[in-house]
Amino acid sequence: MTPQSQKILNHLKVAGHITPVEAATVYKARHLPSKIFEIKQEGYDVRTTMKKDLTGQRYASYTLFA
Repeated sequence: MTPQSQKILNHLKVAGHITPVEAATVYKARHLPSKIFEIKQEGYDVRTTMKKDLTGQRYASYTLFA
């Protein structure tokens, strides 16, 4: 697993979820779906929920399930 994916996994373990904006801002991760795929390949159960912000823009939120 790449160091960036490991940081995102640690974030998921602490916070429970992450969005692309959080990942880009905090970890400089531009392609969060590929990082989530890498985490899933390691056997972690990460689920995707599509949400809308106040302007109607859709975005994904990734949640770690134990």
